Amino acid sequence: MTARDVTSSNGGNNGHAQSRVDLALIAEMIAPDARVLDVGCGDGELLALLARTKNVDGRGIELSQEGVNACVSRGLSVVQGDADTDLRTYPDNAFDYVILSQTIQATRNPREVLQQMKRIGRRAVVSFPNFGNWRVRLQLLCSGRMPVTRTLGHAWYDTPNIHLCTVRDFVALCEEVDFNIDDAVSVSGNRARRVGRPGRIDNLLAEDAVLLLSRK
Repeated sequence: MTARDVTSSNGGNNGHAQSRVDLALIAEMIAPDARVLDVGCGDGELLALLARTKNVDGRGIELSQEGVNACVSRGLSVVQGDADTDLRTYPDNAFDYVILSQTIQATRNPREVLQQMKRIGRRAVVSFPNFGNWRVRLQLLCSGRMPVTRTLGHAWYDTPNIHLCTVRDFVALCEEVDFNIDDAVSVSGNRARRVGRPGRIDNLLAEDAVLLLSRK
């Protein structure tokens, strides 16, 4: 479980305050030539990276028209849609991987979204900001106000994040929807640490988490 530096990428951020260090980590978890659906794909940075480095057959779904336009300008196959409602239209086992990067906290029903991902993809990759990070706890304790950090860069009244969670919350949700955790990476700044199954220390130290999931 060694830490290492991670090269950051700039992509659609779904409420993420700065550059996206999780994209390279997600790409490492995807097998070459896989069929991939990126849910909430933003401007298509991750899909473009996967096409370039893993030769994937990539598709995307994105809520914002601006994001869809940016994806199309990259030559990516992306449709406008809402993860909360439109994943139901995809057939079972349509993809090898379904990716939800820095988006689950912005969905109205995260549990339903995960269940749909499990149905349409053989594996899933999810990344999210950790509300249990020690800096978040300290800000809340000392100021008594909703924290604003590097990875949670919005004030409470204009944030797209409506269902913030901790690493432990997400692990518990995976158990509820019968997802195995095959791999997990704890991210703090530009440092990443592979942790296997996240625990209490990761819940305290991680600013972001990236998990590879499979059906039980």
